[in-house]
Amino acid sequence: MSTASRSDSMRGGGRVTGGRRRLILVASAVALVIVALAAVCGVTGYKYWNDRKSEQARTQAVPAAQRTVEAMFTYNFKTVDAELPKAADNLGGSFRDDYLKLIKEAIAPGAKEKELNVQATTQATGVVSAAPAHAVVLLYLNQVTTGKDSPQANITTSRVRVSLDKDGGRWLVSAVAPI
Repeated sequence: MSTASRSDSMRGGGRVTGGRRRLILVASAVALVIVALAAVCGVTGYKYWNDRKSEQARTQAVPAAQRTVEAMFTYNFKTVDAELPKAADNLGGSFRDDYLKLIKEAIAPGAKEKELNVQATTQATGVVSAAPAHAVVLLYLNQVTTGKDSPQANITTSRVRVSLDKDGGRWLVSAVAPI
């Protein structure tokens, strides 16, 4: 083989090698774009899912907080021993234990002694924060109280901050704090 044909052969071989390099570069770039696109789709999908779950928390936690807190603060002196422990079924953790102890040691005896009837109603609500498994709700309450010493209704207004945790598909109140 002559020097000229060897030189042509190498140039041709060089072009094939250069073509392969370009093909590898293009394939690598396409693969990189696909991986980046998959990552962006994954992050966006997770954020969308999390936002939907947080919005569900906002809509589910408010009525759960309202219903539970009203039940915690509404009682009749004749049935206080049966009424208030039912409200504890919607409380979670140590807050449930503390509430049951408070009923037994202070609320029930005081209600019976003074023949108190208390009706709590929620006047307004607001969501402070919401995540898929935790929410904080603000409730504006009115309590109408009558008793043997005060047969005329006494109205008390209050604001409470209610923390809720989702447990097995149910929203349980984990804390109630006056504001």
